[in-house]
Amino acid sequence: MDEKRAVLFSFWGVAVSSRPHQMIPALEAECVTEAQVRGVTLPSDWSVRNVVEELSKAMMDVQPAVWKMAASLRRSGLLTAVLLDHWLDDGADGDDRDNVIDVSVVLQAVWVDADEDSVKAARAAGMEAILVEDLGDALGKLGGFAVGADAPPPSCSPDQVSHGYVAIRVKTCMGSGPPVLLCHGFPESWYSWRYQIPALAAAGFRVLALDMKGYGESTAPPGVFLCSVALCSVTSVLHPSQAIPQVTLVGHDWGGALVWSMAQFFPERVRAAASLNTPLFRANPSSRSSDDLLALPMFDYQIYFQKPGVAEAELEKDLERTFNIFFFSKNGSPSQHRGLFVGLPEQIPRSCLLTEADLQFYVSQYRERGFRSPLNWYRNKDVDRKWMGSRPLGKVLIPSLMVTTGKDPVLLPVLSQGMEDLIPNLSRGHIEECGHWTQMERPAETNRILISWLKETHKKPAGVGVAPKL
Repeated sequence: MDEKRAVLFSFWGVAVSSRPHQMIPALEAECVTEAQVRGVTLPSDWSVRNVVEELSKAMMDVQPAVWKMAASLRRSGLLTAVLLDHWLDDGADGDDRDNVIDVSVVLQAVWVDADEDSVKAARAAGMEAILVEDLGDALGKLGGFAVGADAPPPSCSPDQVSHGYVAIRVKTCMGSGPPVLLCHGFPESWYSWRYQIPALAAAGFRVLALDMKGYGESTAPPGVFLCSVALCSVTSVLHPSQAIPQVTLVGHDWGGALVWSMAQFFPERVRAAASLNTPLFRANPSSRSSDDLLALPMFDYQIYFQKPGVAEAELEKDLERTFNIFFFSKNGSPSQHRGLFVGLPEQIPRSCLLTEADLQFYVSQYRERGFRSPLNWYRNKDVDRKWMGSRPLGKVLIPSLMVTTGKDPVLLPVLSQGMEDLIPNLSRGHIEECGHWTQMERPAETNRILISWLKETHKKPAGVGVAPKL
């Protein structure tokens, strides 16, 4: 028998209404008897059933957040059920078959309840349990909780988020509260944050995710673009017309580099900054990026990316194969000047980080426009460096988070040493058994680190955060 996991919502009157019909005849008889004892005459049209049906109608306003969470959990392979506070619906209109679980096949369960005694009883029985004091906080805990080591937290699909369009494509994804903007890396999409979007939204944040400049449906110049244009990926979202004067930025890979640039050069627009894998490197405007790459062999694949058309031809030949190779989950990195995939078999099994739907979404984002614009980020590094060298530069004073991973073959944890000298208010997180694709490889751990830091950061009053002009 396959192991089954379930999430049991015991939220009567909090998350979903019940229709308690089974005990109506007995309750009605008791009411009649009590009325006779008290000498009270009941109205001729009075019945417990009518009262309960009116109550049921009033309580059928199901919390949308609960339904969304339950749907996401089901897509992740978990069973879900709403327990109706020990009542069973045996009315003619009752049909709760979708919420029936055969408990004989459930080996693990999470009990979610608003009653403290019920939570204690569930824990005493050996179950994981979450006490609902605030619905948003409870769903945040549930969204960040992996039921079993191999089960990822709930993700969102492209049709579950609302889409907004500027020159940069912005996903106004989910939630309300302090805005958090997610910036992806290469060769990715806003969709790489699919496990973080619902968890951060449930934790009380307004979550937005970008298609970065030149990716997906965001526009890009035909040639290699300037750093100031790349920064437009974020500054366009912070334009006054977007009603977001200040935002917390979270980035991965190239998105992490952009987050640090925003924190350095536009600190008044950034509430806080977090980066997965990508450290803040000390600026050295006098050196060329090619010299740095030669000094660090794990970055030599970027030399292969420099000549326009060469890497594009290899990466665009078979998009499914390309993404299955890129999104490996263990250590190892392509670093061949002859080509990224030289020596690898033609038939590559689907990456364990992707469902078939995930794979096809990534393929769809690159089928028409290819890899030219995403690769141009690598071809612009010297121009970036020159532009940054022309700007006043000081320490990053806003609250910041650096998350390193133990198995990233390129962005090694050691590269982040000394960041505290550049960022006095730096927090750290580390996931040892994780490679480069942090949000997808270890989504539950990533969510826990981000949510904990975000909540702690937003408890404090926001500062202006302007770096000193040295």
